[in-house]
Amino acid sequence: MKSVLLDHCVPRPFGKVIENCAVATAFERGWQNLKNGELIEAAELANVDILITADKNLRYQQNLDGRRIAIIELPTNRLKLVSEYAAQVNEIILTVQPGGYVVIEL
Repeated sequence: MKSVLLDHCVPRPFGKVIENCAVATAFERGWQNLKNGELIEAAELANVDILITADKNLRYQQNLDGRRIAIIELPTNRLKLVSEYAAQVNEIILTVQPGGYVVIEL
């Protein structure tokens, strides 16, 4: 079972639509004060497989080369809109490789 972490900017209820994974939020892990690089580092140390974020700058602000964690970037953080991407996210989770970065477009 894959371990999925929801970034601070992803609405918590989105975790309920993730299938067949152990899902936690940054807040639940006690990582609410960690910034992007620190959060990615903590997640990797905790063997989190996938980070789901809505932060469009993450890939530009962080050096992601050599990372083991896969990242899925949502097109928005508005719960009503994000829920529409649940099926797509669940499919990506099945195939994304460690260190992969997938951007879901509007």
